[in-house]
Amino acid sequence: MAEVRPVADVGRAPVPRLLTGWGRTAPTRAAVIAPDGPAGPARAGSGDLSGLADAVLASSAVVASGAVAGSRPGPARGLIARGLGRSYGDAAQNAGGTVVDMTALTRVTAIDLAAGTVTAGAGLSLDALMRIVLPLGFFVPVTPGTRYVTLGGALASDIHGKNHHVDGSFSDHVLAFDLMTGTGEIITVTPGGAPDAFAATAGGMGLSGIVTAVTLRLLPVATSRMRVDTERVGGLDELMGRMAARDDDYRYSVAWIDTLARGASMGRAVLTRGDHAAPDELPAKAARDPLRFAPHPRLVAPDVFPSRALNRLSVRAFNELWYRRAPVRHTGLESIATFFHPLDGVGDWNRVYGPRGFVQYQFVVPFGAEETVRTAVTRLSDARCPSFLAVLKRFGPGNGHPLSFPAPGWTLALDIPAGLPGLVGLLDGLDELVAGAGGRVYLSKDSRLRPDLLAAMYPGLDRWRELRAKLDPTGVFVSDLARRLALTTGPAVGPPLAGR
Repeated sequence: MAEVRPVADVGRAPVPRLLTGWGRTAPTRAAVIAPDGPAGPARAGSGDLSGLADAVLASSAVVASGAVAGSRPGPARGLIARGLGRSYGDAAQNAGGTVVDMTALTRVTAIDLAAGTVTAGAGLSLDALMRIVLPLGFFVPVTPGTRYVTLGGALASDIHGKNHHVDGSFSDHVLAFDLMTGTGEIITVTPGGAPDAFAATAGGMGLSGIVTAVTLRLLPVATSRMRVDTERVGGLDELMGRMAARDDDYRYSVAWIDTLARGASMGRAVLTRGDHAAPDELPAKAARDPLRFAPHPRLVAPDVFPSRALNRLSVRAFNELWYRRAPVRHTGLESIATFFHPLDGVGDWNRVYGPRGFVQYQFVVPFGAEETVRTAVTRLSDARCPSFLAVLKRFGPGNGHPLSFPAPGWTLALDIPAGLPGLVGLLDGLDELVAGAGGRVYLSKDSRLRPDLLAAMYPGLDRWRELRAKLDPTGVFVSDLARRLALTTGPAVGPPLAGR
């Protein structure tokens, strides 16, 4: 039986910890607890997480009583699950409340090679999963720009990757998951068996309950190498034209954009598109072990960078080098780590932004709103926005889950130093531009959206609130993100949802 224990002080009261998102902004203090590990319960998510259930019930009772939080973090402020902390903003923080560290639930309970599926604890990272399944001839169906996210976090954020236009988002490949609701009950949720619970959780930012285990459909592959076409593109209009014309010929597509380029070169880019390589495409040495996958960080960023290290001059120099070193046109092989997760090669790379941290901003606007993308890039360029990581992709159809971010259209994501002068006004203006075009920002990366724009960006918000309230009638699951955006405001409707 799994017990709930303090992370740093077994047997005593949970120790308050200061937590941030990956952007290292807005730290808040919470009491951190964890299901016992390292492998988690004998059958992750099968109903034997009684210690965690007790913590949920205790916190729910305190929240329902309306008790006022004291000077130390505790149950009066509810709780939220946390994985590896790779949400950029405050989605996995809970100021004055409880945070459940899920990273001990890593046990793989089933791999079905014939069906191409895996069932594992929600704390298992994509990195660990890849190291298990790639030698068996499978890859994860969707990966973001880092391998260091958990299965539970991937579902809560409904992550997307370079292949959304072909394969959709993460939840589109989830066959089932176990969810601890606000009543302490664990239900098994499937798209057909409990569609409302599925819709509330996929993209629901952890606010519908605690995911304890996930069953995922995998992607069969023959090698761990990628066949990649790289093109250097002189401007934004040319880039969008090339992507619209040929993205559908590739499983994966992404473009890096120089946000500091101006004039005719505004939006100049390096476009990379590819697919998984076949064994006969590999050089002789790699062909001897075609599914080898053993990446590791080559460097670790020290925590010594000043907040002004990434400024207009340093980023302009980097962007110029990155653009010039890219071939005009080239086809070659790359490793999975290089193609999908280049920043994972530098441990703790978020430190390079210094102690003030950074904001990641990502929006999507519909096809037909290309002028909105041009206006956004123009504003970023005019503001001399120093981002060395700005990427443009095309999304395919969304899945209809109320808080799932992807929708058909163009998505732009970029990192911006938090101390950039005028940043608040710049991003507030972009929010209004995006909302006016029928678009939205990604909540998993957000740290500063105005709450009054939320309903315009997510028209299914009220429906999500109703679905969530059935799973969490007392409102025990809460986060800094939820409070800041008033995400969960709305009446509890109907009896708790049932799974199967």
